[in-house]
Amino acid sequence: MKKTLKAIGILSLVLLVLVLAMFIYHRMKLSKEKYLMQPLGELVEVNGHNMSIYTEGEGSKTLVFLSGGGTSSPILDFRSLYSLLSEDYKIVVVEKFGYGFSDIVDEERPIEVILGETRAALTAAGIEGPYVLCPHSMSGIEAIYWAQSYPEEVEAIIGLDMAVPASYENYKINMPMIKLGNYAINIGLTRWIPGVSESDAMKYGTLTEEEKEICRAVFFSRTATITMMNEVEIILENAQKVGAGNKPDIPMLLFISNGTGTSFEEDIWRQTQKEYLKDITIGSYMELDCPHYVHDYEYERISQEMIRFLADK
Repeated sequence: MKKTLKAIGILSLVLLVLVLAMFIYHRMKLSKEKYLMQPLGELVEVNGHNMSIYTEGEGSKTLVFLSGGGTSSPILDFRSLYSLLSEDYKIVVVEKFGYGFSDIVDEERPIEVILGETRAALTAAGIEGPYVLCPHSMSGIEAIYWAQSYPEEVEAIIGLDMAVPASYENYKINMPMIKLGNYAINIGLTRWIPGVSESDAMKYGTLTEEEKEICRAVFFSRTATITMMNEVEIILENAQKVGAGNKPDIPMLLFISNGTGTSFEEDIWRQTQKEYLKDITIGSYMELDCPHYVHDYEYERISQEMIRFLADK
């Protein structure tokens, strides 16, 4: 028994030293990476915190890109797509709190608050509507709620494999795993996992080597943040609230993935989005044979279809 306890004690001490070493190394790396964390857009004040907002291009229509849950660097994640659109439209990427170059805040994330912050950021940056909302994944809920609450501000919705209220009806959230991810990133464990910081935007998009380096730095600073976790914890409630409202009858174009990376079966994931379009007067969809981050794979095809769709609006 004494030998066993001694072995456990030694093992515990070794693990503690390893964790401490990882944590110190992680903090040293974060310090060295600070030069890569200079905002790519501008920071505007929203409720006493800094929110990152990026703009590019000019045009008669303003496209507002809204990232999916957990996307560490929205500005760079969408870049392969919006770089093909900025000659014709004004591009805007709003990085919510906890994402990209925005501040991390530990506050509740009801849909009213999330949308209020997004609208406040646009106002602070002097960007006026109406907007063409381009949400990815979980931000589809925010886009629909925006159109429900302020229909005069939303000209159309172009969903980049976006979630709709029904997407969350039987959705199981694994909060322990999400919290484990937060712990792993905070102690620096993820730095030792090969390829973990290589996003689809980096592997399949058109990012430069410099942009990829920034993307990695942002990943280690903005992954599984407390803001993101608070957002996920309340997503079911937010989806129910939006689902209880009237469906906004505005032009919609949905790009739908094969479901890879969503935890849904392909048929279910696709059918849920197609069903949402049934009562929309001007609604169409395009099925794509690629994973969830469609804009990192099929950016050329999507940009062409977006231009065609918006030309008729």
